[in-house]
Amino acid sequence: MKTALFTFDMPLELIANKPAEPRDTARLLHLSPDGTLSDHHVFDLPDLLRPSDVLIFNDTKVIPARLYGKRGEAHIEVTLFKQLSLSRWETLIKNARRLKSGDIITFTDDFYATVHTKQENGAVVLEFNKSGADLMNTLHQVGTMPLPPYIKRERGGKESDKADYQTIYAKHEGSVAAPTAGLHFTPEVFKKLDEKGIKRLFLTLHVGGGTFLPVKAEDTDQHKMHAEFGVLTPQLAEEINRYKKEGRRIITVGTTSLRLLESATDEQGIVHPFEGETSIFITPGYRFKIVDVMFTNFHLSGSTLFMLVSAFAGLETMKRAYTHAIENKYRFFSYGDACLLEKKSDFSL
Repeated sequence: MKTALFTFDMPLELIANKPAEPRDTARLLHLSPDGTLSDHHVFDLPDLLRPSDVLIFNDTKVIPARLYGKRGEAHIEVTLFKQLSLSRWETLIKNARRLKSGDIITFTDDFYATVHTKQENGAVVLEFNKSGADLMNTLHQVGTMPLPPYIKRERGGKESDKADYQTIYAKHEGSVAAPTAGLHFTPEVFKKLDEKGIKRLFLTLHVGGGTFLPVKAEDTDQHKMHAEFGVLTPQLAEEINRYKKEGRRIITVGTTSLRLLESATDEQGIVHPFEGETSIFITPGYRFKIVDVMFTNFHLSGSTLFMLVSAFAGLETMKRAYTHAIENKYRFFSYGDACLLEKKSDFSL
């Protein structure tokens, strides 16, 4: 499909630069199976769900993946993109054209990285002088949260982003971007979900920096999707299969949960344990094997995430939903509002 089909115009003032306070007061657009749109708030979510529903969350934890250093007298901003080994990372570096292999980027007196290679896609592979747990501890000391480029911050970011850009249930470190649909959940919402009997399950997909990369190909068939590491345990696979067999709806919180769950599911709709990388790219025409409903944010024009939700609910339906959101001044992107998508059994693109 032509990637131009997935573009839309949105006023820049609708980009959220901070989350709603409290988080669950964010607005929630509900798309019912018959295509009806209705306006709610995230704290209404338990009332919109069934007692038999099963929610699948991504419990990855964002690391402080943005670093500020110097090469000689030049200031360098580095964002970790993908871990390649205990000490080596693929990174995105502003104004990387002047860097060459062997260059040293210094962050503190005892923390630096060497430029290993420069890649065709513009990424730079860095070899750090620390590795494993030592590197991770250092990142927590000197790194900042890797907010996406559309959230404007002064150099070094805001202290509040350390909590704001992390879900309340974050557990396993490894992401360089937040699974943003999960940012809306609060202990109060969890309590209401529990009281209604709605199950909460957790898988792990470490979100990579590729989630922010634009789709440059003119056709979706020509786009190469970034790979991300995920884990879906045997126990979780068994639980999901049991609940699905009981006729319960499987609801993913965010596109990351959906991508891993669909990657772990075979053509017969059976979920299998999974540990490894997935580069699944979901566009209209994809047949969803396990997911019935999804809770997600409002995504960038032309992005792989907007393609995914269009595959889930129909391109024209999602364009109508986004038009409604824009006209009603919903807030967009990572710190923005959310939507609950209940897809029809069939629809035209």
